[in-house]
Amino acid sequence: MVPHVSYKLFRLNWSEQLATNKNQHFVPRCYLKPFSNNGEGKAIRVFNLDREQIIENAAVKHQCSGSYFYGENERLETAIQSIEQKYAGALLRVRSPSYNDFLVKDELILKRFWLLQYLRTEAASKRAVEMSNDLVKLAGAGYDFNLEIRDAVQMAMHAFANEMRVIDDLKVCLIKNATSFPFVTSDDPAVFNNKWFKSDRRHLGSGFGLRSSGVLAFLPLCENTMFIAYDSDVYSIPKNSGIIKIKREEDVYALNQLQFLNSRANVFPGQRYSRKLLCDAYRSCEENRLNVRHAFHYAVFDGVEKGQKRYRVVGEHEHEGHQEILVHSQNLFPSPKSWPILLQWRKKGFGMTNGTGVGCIRRTCIDSLSEQPFEKMYTGR
Repeated sequence: MVPHVSYKLFRLNWSEQLATNKNQHFVPRCYLKPFSNNGEGKAIRVFNLDREQIIENAAVKHQCSGSYFYGENERLETAIQSIEQKYAGALLRVRSPSYNDFLVKDELILKRFWLLQYLRTEAASKRAVEMSNDLVKLAGAGYDFNLEIRDAVQMAMHAFANEMRVIDDLKVCLIKNATSFPFVTSDDPAVFNNKWFKSDRRHLGSGFGLRSSGVLAFLPLCENTMFIAYDSDVYSIPKNSGIIKIKREEDVYALNQLQFLNSRANVFPGQRYSRKLLCDAYRSCEENRLNVRHAFHYAVFDGVEKGQKRYRVVGEHEHEGHQEILVHSQNLFPSPKSWPILLQWRKKGFGMTNGTGVGCIRRTCIDSLSEQPFEKMYTGR
């Protein structure tokens, strides 16, 4: 159980006050530093996916940043920097050769940092903007609303402040890479996915969110260490004191593939990979990258039955011409070619469902006020 006092480390409270730092990073320099040249945090090697070209000695200060990316709110900027400082301290401890026991306080810090990073990148903000603007287009004439990147970032930061405890129930593990092939990272490094939803036909077409059963969170910390949080009611990872050492190169390929699939434009591979190896790794999974990261599902009014409105699910263009439409938006996540073998199925694993639109969620996320009782959905493993 996480000590309540630890939450004070992450309390966010801000009001309008002009930011003093114009160049704001959505992937912080303290995160990129271990992947930079000689770990100095000054220059970094970049592999651009579109051109399949390596850029040597790119300035770290110009990577993953924008002019007033978080707006001009100094309190917000200060709150984010506070979390980054906590992360930098945890990273220093985790990378120590004598660190053999994953500390509770470091587990919490890395969970919170992962969630912040997942919500705040340029890629995440662009996905929110694209979904919002497509929805406005769907609504048609009479709607004058255009979400901007900064608006999306502000919304994401408030979502983080309100929902920062949402993944506290997940088990965590540090993956130590004992192979000669290092972990890579990217401009959207906090990966979110769900192996169960991706592999079980009962979940086919279903979306998943932070409260869903079977969720997985990945974040490379440096070339030989990765953080993973997982739903322990669905998966099992054989570990010692919260740490597992991997010696299979296939596991490293699978974990690196998540960065190639999730990144917006650039991967940061460190110094040891040749251009050929990077191109081969990217091309092996390129077809699984998603050009669009959201989908809409439609239901049109189909009459009244026993005093209740009835809706009928229709295809993408079949809703046109109908006056009353229900639209459900769904985030999409790329499917990796393979999963690391260290991620095993828990025997008699399960999630919780009550047959409503809430879907299959973790037992810790059940709303006590729900009118519909929940029951277990087993993974069948």
